[in-house]
Parts: sequence; structure tokens; C-alpha cells
Amino acid sequence: MRYLLPTIIFVLFVIWYLTFLARRLDRLHHRVDNSWANLDVLLQKRAAVALEIAHSDIADPASSLLLTGAAYQARDASIQYRSNAESGLSGALGLLLEDSRHLATAADSQLLTELSALTDKIRVAIAIHTDAVSRSQMVRRKYVVRTFRLAGNAPLPVTYEFEADVL
Repeated sequence: MRYLLPTIIFVLFVIWYLTFLARRLDRLHHRVDNSWANLDVLLQKRAAVALEIAHSDIADPASSLLLTGAAYQARDASIQYRSNAESGLSGALGLLLEDSRHLATAADSQLLTELSALTDKIRVAIAIHTDAVSRSQMVRRKYVVRTFRLAGNAPLPVTYEFEADVL
């Protein structure tokens, strides 16, 4: 009888702690999902701007063809091939921007300014996404989380290779 109250308190504390960890992990998974959705929207916008640049006077016909192919590939790639497609688009945009530094018409500079702003937003979104993924992975590596399977059937969040080489 003397050990009943401390045992009950201990069991309640363990239940509270497991519930706390499960909720935290759930919030982290939502954060990863939201950050990926935001990053995906920005990447789709970048592909759309790349298509506009390809159809403008900024790009010569060969660069336009290369950029159009890379943009369509980045827009339509499945999640397995997304890294390579986004890296290809980044490379094509990088090559185009190196070649077209001397162009400065009003419409062209507006597209290039929009691309520059999108690139800055993508860098921030990538930083947020990688932070969310690393925090989620850190919590999922805990022994208690693995032992009690607090993550359930949720897949382990991952970062993608293209996140390191965006313009």
C-alpha cells in the first residue's frame, strides 16, 4: 500500500511523457509537410518563370530549348526524380544567367528580378525544410520513440539533393 501512490504517480508521468513525445512528433511531421508544400509551390513558380524566360528575348534558341526542357522536367518529375530535375533546372538557369548578364531591357530585367526574388525565397524555404527534417529525425532517433513506436507508420522525413545546389 505504501508503494502504490509513487507507482501510480510514476505510471502517470510515463504516460504523460509518451503522450507529450507523440504530440511533439506529430507537430514536427506537420511542420515537415507544410515546409515541403511551401517549397514545392516556390519550385513550381520557379519552373514557370523559367518557362517565361525561355520564351522571352533573354535566351537564344539553344538556351531556350535547354531551359524549356529542364523546366518541364522539373514541373512533371515524380518525387523519386525530383532532385535530378531541380538540379538540372538550377544548372540551366545558372548557364543562362551567366550568358545573359549583358541584356537589360525592361521586360527582361523584370523576369530576372522575379527569378532572383524567387531564388531568395527558395533558399529560405529550403533552410526551413531542412531544419524541420533534422528536428524530426532527431526526435525519431530517441530510444523511447523507437521502442514505443510513437511515429506509427509515418515515413522518415528526408531532405533532397537539390536543396544544396539551388542557384
